[in-house]
Amino acid sequence: MITDPIADFLTRLRNAVNAKHRIVEVPASNVKKAITKILFEKGYILNYKFEEEGPQGTIKIALKYHPVTKQPAIMTIDRVSRPGLRQYADSENLPRVMNGLGIAIISTSRGIMTDKEARNLHIGGEVLCYVS
Repeated sequence: MITDPIADFLTRLRNAVNAKHRIVEVPASNVKKAITKILFEKGYILNYKFEEEGPQGTIKIALKYHPVTKQPAIMTIDRVSRPGLRQYADSENLPRVMNGLGIAIISTSRGIMTDKEARNLHIGGEVLCYVS
């Protein structure tokens, strides 16, 4: 049993990027699906596919690399809030990743969104991770 499924998801992505894999497969959950959609919308991954086979289902993620330099789109992906120490931020104190070049993924009362969207809606929440 995994105690922190979001950290496991981020670690699988990080390991696949470091190993230069094209596709990574992770167990699905609603939070992981929302994070995957945000990563796709912001251009950090190439594509994704939700497969509903088995009791839980899986998410297949195609990782994105620069065509010439082979540099990954995801340079760093770090878990912020964890089960042992939750990190919350109100709308005035939402973090800025790399001075606005990266994103922070926030779990709010209106769903999972980026720090910029939460700042525009004037809502805070739990800071899940930083991506740059």
